[in-house]
Amino acid sequence: MTLRGARPDRLDISDADIPKELVAAVRQRSAVLFVGAGPSISVGLPSWQSLIDHLTKELSLDPSDLASSPASHYSLAEYYRIVHGSIGPLRSWMDRNWKVSEDRVCRSKMHELIVSLDFPIIYTTNFDRNIEAAFAAHGRDFIKVANARDIAKIRERVTQIVKFHGDFDDDDSLVVTETDYFNRLAFDSPLDVKFRADALGKTVLFIGYSMRDLNIRLLLHNLWRTWHNSGHEQDRPHSFVFMSEPEPVQEAVLSGWGIKVLSSRHGTPDKSLTDFLQRLLDAAGRQDHTQAEAGNRG
Repeated sequence: MTLRGARPDRLDISDADIPKELVAAVRQRSAVLFVGAGPSISVGLPSWQSLIDHLTKELSLDPSDLASSPASHYSLAEYYRIVHGSIGPLRSWMDRNWKVSEDRVCRSKMHELIVSLDFPIIYTTNFDRNIEAAFAAHGRDFIKVANARDIAKIRERVTQIVKFHGDFDDDDSLVVTETDYFNRLAFDSPLDVKFRADALGKTVLFIGYSMRDLNIRLLLHNLWRTWHNSGHEQDRPHSFVFMSEPEPVQEAVLSGWGIKVLSSRHGTPDKSLTDFLQRLLDAAGRQDHTQAEAGNRG
């Protein structure tokens, strides 16, 4: 399928080299990784539908009443907070049920590759602790950043894991309800300011997203607009999105915002992403670096 008049900037890397700009940025630790739900789902994290089903039951709603006008988990969580006065019990349920065993994360090749690539900063919209667990399992130091207070803990050469939509250890940081979501769309929180500062001077790589999430799309658009209005758009570092399955509409829109889409035909989405990360690691030569660091720590 080709969109008339569109010029999607997509590179099928199934049998092609990974862009040298991305390889160089990873090698020089001047790239930011942005991780969506894909890696967590690959190790067994429940889907958003499981949250919708739980909220429907907790709120004594008839699923048939929602059939004609499906509610998002954000709006159902908003209703939950209105009914119960807080999302505390919901947060506790999610913390208990949205867990993956540390052993399973430790055995995940995808998570091992994320650690080995040694990104200086990793952003994630996931609430779960899988990325943190992967770093701990592989003996790598990290700093979790979920609020303004955490920003003061950042240390040189230690990977930052930024919980962009919050963390189970801080109820106030969670983006669960519709109000939370709309507030984040204002992009004026400390973490939003931090992301703009981090992303303006670095290459950004997005993985594990379908790119239909309005929050992420608005984030990408605002990043493009900042560079466009600066008059120095030609100096903007390259940014990339890996998508296991080509989506022509998304490709065309993202291309207009200066985002190059990378895709691969290597099997399932999990296999495609794992293969891509392995090839990026091999090309950037990060493996020797991380092994040397591990040896130094030993």
